[in-house]
Amino acid sequence: MAVDRAQAPEVPGSEGSGGSRNSTRQVLTASLVGTSIEFYDFYVYATAAVLVFPHLFFPPGDDTAATLQSLATFAIAFIARPVGSAMFGHFGDRIGRKATLVASLLTMGISTLVIGLLPGYAQIGVLAPLLLALCRFGQGIGLGGEWGGAALLATENAPAHKRGLFGTFPQLGAPIGFFLANGLFLVLSGVMDDEAFLSWGWRIPFLLSAVLVVVGLWVRLSLHETPAFSKVVASDQRAKVPFTQVFRYDSKALVLGTFIMLATYVLFYLMTVFSLSYGTAEEGLGYDRSHFLVLLLIGVVFFGLMTPLSGWLADRFGRRPTLIVTTLAIIVFGLALGPWFGTGSDASSLSFLIVGLSLMGLTFGPMGAVLPELFPTAVRYTGASISYNMASLLGASVAPYIATWLASSHGLGWVGVYLAAMGALTLIALLASRETREKSLES
Repeated sequence: MAVDRAQAPEVPGSEGSGGSRNSTRQVLTASLVGTSIEFYDFYVYATAAVLVFPHLFFPPGDDTAATLQSLATFAIAFIARPVGSAMFGHFGDRIGRKATLVASLLTMGISTLVIGLLPGYAQIGVLAPLLLALCRFGQGIGLGGEWGGAALLATENAPAHKRGLFGTFPQLGAPIGFFLANGLFLVLSGVMDDEAFLSWGWRIPFLLSAVLVVVGLWVRLSLHETPAFSKVVASDQRAKVPFTQVFRYDSKALVLGTFIMLATYVLFYLMTVFSLSYGTAEEGLGYDRSHFLVLLLIGVVFFGLMTPLSGWLADRFGRRPTLIVTTLAIIVFGLALGPWFGTGSDASSLSFLIVGLSLMGLTFGPMGAVLPELFPTAVRYTGASISYNMASLLGASVAPYIATWLASSHGLGWVGVYLAAMGALTLIALLASRETREKSLES
């Protein structure tokens, strides 16, 4: 790939950083904390968007309209994330991974904290939903730059033969964030009534995110720049405009990365958002919300266990074989979804959640290495971030709505067909891609 040589600001911490490497503990903590906040934020906001925001931030009178408006603010982040990936990707490839990770975490953390402090519609009128939407957009901008930087921090600091395993460090944020958010809501629902929760209790999860942000900043400010980026700086090979160069020279990698990630996002949102909605709806399985959430939390344990295992498998057998086998299993799982999940017994629901979320761990884990390995160092932050967040826009943003419509209009089995179809697209992308296990990230 051609790279425009251009003068750029010196990278803090890059001088001599080629000889200063981050410890495994630093890499694990610094890459994990941001993605934990990301998924924690998602579940906290998703729950509040249904239970709280329609009553507090929108005009009273039409509950359905208020709920739809609230869900629209939730969707804003999916639009903002590709914007954030381009913006933070530019700085990550120009200034450095460390400084950009600090900035993305601050952007995300401040936006989340402010949501917990916002007055409602009764206090400030139409400004309430506008400020909520603005904060949600800020969250999306920060999240757009978070994953790519965390994945690069892990993989560019990893030994060559352990990049798959190290790449699972940021991926573990998904099950951890789920546990933190839903565990906290279970506790709050057990210690306060609905009136107290709507009055002030809902603010607690948003305000507590500040603790994770402070921990993340403390860890990230102690990091050295990654060896791969330090080498690019030393050789004066930074891309002048990473966004334009990644589209000009690495457009195939962008498309492949997006579709390789697509089935992962669809599976994740079906197994969490849709399964919880359908499982607790009267026209669905009719579970009590707390009871189904316990089943879901058990499944998430297997998600967490399978994530590092998948990284080890990707290092042992290669990225493509591991993901091809997993994607084939996802397609089969999708075709079995209707009769399996539709039975409605505890045994069938729990086994469905365990298998589906185990597959989620197996497909999500290697992505922390696969997407960065598709791109050269000079545009790696931008390329990996855009691929990841375009997949979220194409898969995650619409999956719960498509699944809900299919289940209500055509039956639960068609939700599985939808998942299998997305798996087929990912399988095609995997077959069109090359193995990247032996690729040097410092070349």
